[in-house]
Amino acid sequence: MEQLGLDHPPTSPHPARKYNSHRTTAITNPEEYIPPKVWTWDKENGGQFASINRPISGSTHDKDRPVGKHPLQLYSLATPNGVKVAVMLEELLALGHKGAEYDAWLINIGQGDQFSSGFVEANPNSKIPVLMDHSTTPPTRVFESGAILLLLAEKFNAFLPSDASKRAECLSWLFWQMGSAPYLGGGFGHFYAYAPYKMEYPINRFAMEVKRQLDVLDRHLAESRFMVGDEYTIADIAIWPWYGALAKGKVYNAGEFLDTASYKNVNRWTDEIAARPAVKRGRMVNRAYGPLEEQLRERHDASDFATKTQDKIEAAEAKG
Repeated sequence: MEQLGLDHPPTSPHPARKYNSHRTTAITNPEEYIPPKVWTWDKENGGQFASINRPISGSTHDKDRPVGKHPLQLYSLATPNGVKVAVMLEELLALGHKGAEYDAWLINIGQGDQFSSGFVEANPNSKIPVLMDHSTTPPTRVFESGAILLLLAEKFNAFLPSDASKRAECLSWLFWQMGSAPYLGGGFGHFYAYAPYKMEYPINRFAMEVKRQLDVLDRHLAESRFMVGDEYTIADIAIWPWYGALAKGKVYNAGEFLDTASYKNVNRWTDEIAARPAVKRGRMVNRAYGPLEEQLRERHDASDFATKTQDKIEAAEAKG
């Protein structure tokens, strides 16, 4: 279990950073949950996302996927995984890759859009984002955000090092993120921000893991400008939406709790990436929350960033 950080409490060269010491007494709960012999689905006991989580796959309703005019069709929401792909597409367009033009369609997971027949056809796992590449016949579906980044990097020969050693480093960090983020989101984020009530053991357990992840990044970025030396790659594009947002206290309202400001190298890296014009655009795509001027719920043309953000749409609607 070493890979989970269970056997080795984190140590750090940063004396100001605070870590909780291990308990010497067991945690007891007079209302301890006793699992039944066979688990059954309790639809009313799933916390904030009870209405969209279920133990079965497949579609719940018939609805075709919309298809726009561009070669690439993105079906997504501006969660960290969705932001990854939108940033990648905007970075490719910034390099002049016209084949990376895309339509971005909003998938509202709170309303169950991910369970439509059209979406399930593109991703049987019903998770965003999904990319459909219509430059091939038949169109190629790609699901899982890391797979989408890798396919786009190979398709356009960009943001993936050609040197074998650097490529290996890039892919290692890409898959590190894919394996680590569930502990941050599904683990820490769920129990700290979304569970029906606060539970000490899972919050402490996942906080420890997330602190370890931040320390891994901080130590690495102390010696490297980006995740692979001075070269900006899909590893940065994958990690930034998750751990950059975390470092700035923008997710789970947990910046103070996790003392994220103390990870100076992560914050330096976060700020540099956030300043990139393509990143600024990409994080707006399929965003349906936050300031209206930062929400571009659908993207079909580069000019949409200037003309179709939600503040402008609502202002136009108000005028009638």
